[in-house]
Amino acid sequence: MVYNTQMNFRQKVHIPSHIYIQAIDDEMVLLDTQSENYFGLDGMGTVMWEQLSVSPSLEDLAEYMLKTYDVEEDVLHADITTFIDKLVKNKLITLGEL
Repeated sequence: MVYNTQMNFRQKVHIPSHIYIQAIDDEMVLLDTQSENYFGLDGMGTVMWEQLSVSPSLEDLAEYMLKTYDVEEDVLHADITTFIDKLVKNKLITLGEL
């Protein structure tokens, strides 16, 4: 699977109204009420989702994760890109301008 390696981190995440979100323990379940597909986020995916709920900016997400976790910036950007690309591909979010 090929992901976007040149993601624009100056974008904002929009969560469509047809996505239902439920926290279960340390994980998150997302339900697309249009397709009736559900998706589970692991602990790190949940942290990223929660941070995007506070501030939908990808730039803010990267800054938060760099301050919170011991990770190299290029590795983090690749991880965020993979995460966001999967959410977009599954129509759980859309990206737009800040």
